[in-house]
Formats: sequence, C-alpha cells, structure tokens
Amino acid sequence: MIDTQRLADWMDEQGLPGKGEPLEANFLSGGTQNEIYEIVRGDERCVIRIPPAAAPANRDEGIMREWRIIEALDGTDVPHTRAVAACSDKSVLGRSFYLMGFVDGWSPMEFKKWKEPFISDPEARRGLAFQLSEGIALLSKVDWRAKGLHDLGRPDGFHERQVERWTRFFDRIKGREIDGMAEATEWLQNHKPLDFIPGLMHGDYQFANVMFREGAPAQLAAIVDWEMGTVGDPKLDLAWMIQGWPEDTESPEAETSGYVDMRGMPSREEMVAHYADVSGRQVDDLDYYLVLAKWKLAIVLEQGFQRAGDDYKLQSFGTIVPTLMRSAADLAESTDYRS
Repeated sequence: MIDTQRLADWMDEQGLPGKGEPLEANFLSGGTQNEIYEIVRGDERCVIRIPPAAAPANRDEGIMREWRIIEALDGTDVPHTRAVAACSDKSVLGRSFYLMGFVDGWSPMEFKKWKEPFISDPEARRGLAFQLSEGIALLSKVDWRAKGLHDLGRPDGFHERQVERWTRFFDRIKGREIDGMAEATEWLQNHKPLDFIPGLMHGDYQFANVMFREGAPAQLAAIVDWEMGTVGDPKLDLAWMIQGWPEDTESPEAETSGYVDMRGMPSREEMVAHYADVSGRQVDDLDYYLVLAKWKLAIVLEQGFQRAGDDYKLQSFGTIVPTLMRSAADLAESTDYRS
C-alpha cells in the first residue's frame, strides 16, 4: 500500500487540486512490475501508476518513459489518459511514479467479455474493432519529433535490430527446438518492408490494452499500458493487433479464438483497410509485418513457457509457441512478398 500522507504532501507541493483534502487510495490492479491505485481527493479523481517495492530497479526508468509518452499525447487526437504529474524522486514513495486522469470507461479484460450493448448488438460490436484499428492509426500520425520524443527510440536500423535482438534473446532462453524458427528467422533476415516511416508505437496493441466509453456507438476512451512504447515502426503494431484475428469472424471458432468473443467482428481485410484510410500508410507489405509479429510473439511466449514452473497459464504456452512459429514460417514460405 502506498503512503497516502506522503503522496498528499507531494501533491500539495506540486500545486495539484485538492490541497488540504484527505486522500483516499483504492487498489485497482497490479503485479510484479506495476501497481495501479485510484486516488480520490476532494473532487479530484486520478490514478497513480507505481512499481512495487520488489520490482527491478529499471522499472523506475520505465515508469518515467511511460510518462513521457502519456504527456506527449496531450493535445493529439489519440485517445489517452490525461497527464497529471510525475515524480522521479524515490524519497517520496520509494519508487518513481506518475499520476494520470481517471478513465470513465471499461476494459474488455475486466470480465473477459463485452459489455452491453455489445453482446446483443452485432453491429455495435463491429464498432469496437474499428475503434481499435483507428486508435493505433491515429497514434502512428503523432509528430514524435515535435513532441520531444526524438530520443525515445532508435528508428535507424529498427528492423535489423528487431531480428538481431530477438534472435539473441531466444538463444539465451532456449530450452528446446521450435519448429519453423530457422525458416522464419532466415526469411526476416533477407526481407525488409517496402518503406519505413518511423513513428510512435505501443508495442503490445490489442483489446487488452485499451478502454472504451460506456454505451453505443463504440468509442475508444484511452490506449493504456505503455510499458513497451517506443519510436519504431507503427505498422508492427498493426500486425500485432491482427496476427491472431480469426480468418472467419462468422465461424463458431471465432467465439473461442481469443479472450473475448470475436464473432461478428470485421474481417482482417476490413481492419487493415480502416487503418490504411486513417493513417495514410500503405499496407502492401503487411505480410512482412505479420511474419515479424508472429515470430516475435512466439519468442516472447517461449520465455514464459521456459519459466512456467507450476503456473498453468504459462505452461499452456508450450503448445501455443510451436503453432505460432510454424504459422510465421508457413506465411514466409508461401507469400510472394518481395522487398
């Protein structure tokens, strides 16, 4: 639990609203990397994001990195949480932290299903998907240089580093041979996107990391969880979003293809077309990004499997990883994409 008195004193020093009012902190969520509390003080309602005491030391840098992105999004069209204040002085609460506006909305991860009217109204549900696609398209249009994010990432050599970095990472955690790994890696080493326009990217963009406003029509309230945010290639976010999208969103399999019911959703082609319309980016080289996204996700999940222990969820990655990597290799081998 955070020290509410020390937080209140710091907020007073920053001249934030609610000075002198009692402060209430309500735990919302958290794990080994971050904890999130709702902060209520008088009429002010916001959220604090802070690493727990046992989190690795570099999470303090990560928190301030997230803050830079959230602060930079103010004044843009990207749905985001309002930037309130940040503190890198660990003497206040023991870790770096930031305050962001409270989002009056809901997350698909809350109950692992949609909320009404998106359960009973298929057309309204389609709007959730288009809003998801639009959010990441709007993010790709942010002028990251003008927002002072020129040093957030290293766009030069981004794609070469992706393959080199994650290949080295896999070699460090390797505990078994993964079918398709060699083929997909070699294909990525020999192909590049048709163009590369650097932009702000989320890094883990999916329904789990957005919030929607209540009621229809669907409206994206905020993109959240910026732990992987960087300046890189926004089209990798697009591929990450759709790499597991059902081939047929009208089939019974779409109900169980993810953590939410995907029946009645727009097709993958419709999602990509909406992204292209809003972002203004060409998507003719999408196969390259899909191979990269599947390959990278397989490696990320393999790390979880290798350290699973008695964790049933992580153990389940044991069968998911080979299927995903084989999918990346099959797409690489079958596509006529040339870069």
